[in-house]
Amino acid sequence: MRVAGIGFRKHAPVEALREALRLAGPPVQALATAAHKAAAPQIARLAAELGVPLHAVPAAQLAAQKTLTQSPRQQAQFGTGSLAEAAALAAAGPGARLLAPRMASADGMATAAIAEGPDT
Repeated sequence: MRVAGIGFRKHAPVEALREALRLAGPPVQALATAAHKAAAPQIARLAAELGVPLHAVPAAQLAAQKTLTQSPRQQAQFGTGSLAEAAALAAAGPGARLLAPRMASADGMATAAIAEGPDT
C-alpha cells in the first residue's frame, strides 16, 4: 500500500495540502497524519476528495520512525525529524520505505511524503 503522510500548520488551507501531496509523487491509497491533527477539516476534506482512508498515527508511533529529513523543530514537537515522513512510514506498516524526502507547499504551510509498504 502507498500512503501519503501529511504535516500541516493549524491554519493551512486545503490547497496547501493538495499542493504538497501533488509534489510528493504518485497516487496513494491512504493518507496519514498525527492523531491530534486527524480531525482537522482540511485533511478530512482532502481524504474525502481523494476517496481514501485517513490514518491517525499516535505520537509514540511517530517518534519510533527514522526519517530522511531532520528538522529540529519537528524533532522537538513530535519526536521525529519529519511528521509527514513518520506518519507515512507508520501507516504503511513494518518494512515500509519512503519514496523520497518530504515535499513542502510553496507557502510552507503543508508537507507530504509517500511511503510504500512491503505488499506493494
